[in-house]
Amino acid sequence: MLLVGDDWAEDHHDVELMDADGRRLVKARLPEGVAGMARLHALIAEHTGQADPEDVEVRVGIETDRGPWVRALVAAGYTVFAINPMSVARFRDRHRVSGAKSDPADAHVLADVVRTEAHQLRTVAGDSAQVEAIKMLARTHKTLIWENTRHTQRLRHALRDYFPAALVAFTDLDAPDTLELLARAPDPDAAKRLSFKQIRSALQRARRRDLDAKATEIQAALRAEHLGQPAVVAAAYAATTRATLAILAALAEQIRVLEGEVGAHFGRHPDAEIVLSQPGIGAVLGARVLAEFGDDHARYASAKARKNAAGTSPLTIRSGKKKTVRTRYVHNDRLVDALMMQAFVALRVSSGARAYYDLQRARGLGHNAALRQLANRLVGILHGCLKTRTTYNETTAWAHHTNTNTAAA
Repeated sequence: MLLVGDDWAEDHHDVELMDADGRRLVKARLPEGVAGMARLHALIAEHTGQADPEDVEVRVGIETDRGPWVRALVAAGYTVFAINPMSVARFRDRHRVSGAKSDPADAHVLADVVRTEAHQLRTVAGDSAQVEAIKMLARTHKTLIWENTRHTQRLRHALRDYFPAALVAFTDLDAPDTLELLARAPDPDAAKRLSFKQIRSALQRARRRDLDAKATEIQAALRAEHLGQPAVVAAAYAATTRATLAILAALAEQIRVLEGEVGAHFGRHPDAEIVLSQPGIGAVLGARVLAEFGDDHARYASAKARKNAAGTSPLTIRSGKKKTVRTRYVHNDRLVDALMMQAFVALRVSSGARAYYDLQRARGLGHNAALRQLANRLVGILHGCLKTRTTYNETTAWAHHTNTNTAAA
């Protein structure tokens, strides 16, 4: 058995080869890319001697689970363990307590961790290229939504400083009619000159209802007296507002385009039907859940393992006579965000989910805690459906929960 520790940086990899007894065989700094991978293969071949490659197990410890380098390692037939950097930092203290750190030393730590703790580690998941594509699209789509929210908040803060009338007139700053009217009149003086017909036309193009009443309300708000800034300052603010509006318009268009791409790729995945059958999940949300969990069916040994990976299960800390149960703060933000959104929507479409949520509230939990418990329960249901290759069934999904409540009563 040959152990390889791989501490990667932006443009290079520090690697160390170690034998099963913990003796260092060689260490090297390899460039990123094909040349570096070829050199790594050569080093491994050199130290495995004349042995049949199929008889030599090569275990690699690295701090990431994605990227071309990791894919190349897996494709070469090596057993690759992705080790969380936080875990590596704690293992580092076993070798030195001074706090000193270097990339070559971390490569040694990674190799030694694989040598001694392989039974505790999890190999890189064998996700398909199809789900990797869904992950890229779903993550970028969500990132653009977050960027849209950030720029909308920046616009709101700017308007509060120089054009407070706009915040009274427009409640939805990233709506199409709001963007159109603010682009036409980004400062208070120009906004006061907007005619009723111009405002009504913008509302009509945005398919608003009660056009006349809404247009009258907006015009009155824009023409009301408000505190403002000197003309030269207002003009500067207006220039920044036009720039922000252009960014928001571009973001809205790209979010729409990527939403179609996410739905198309997700719809072609073999697990799509099962995921879409879950309560509270549509195409985009389903794509996010599938992408973050991955489609390697051997990755999660049990529903509990999937819940722990999701970060929805509670964390128990027990020491002596003290026992504390709390929320997992270390988790995949994108996955938790999607699962909590699913749980929120499921309250309206699933009677079983609603009953489970109400039970948690009756036990004294707040809204967020009860919603997280529901999300945790839904993860278990999804795991069961994927394991048995069956779609969601409302009666079957909540049968155990219903029987438990009946017995308790």
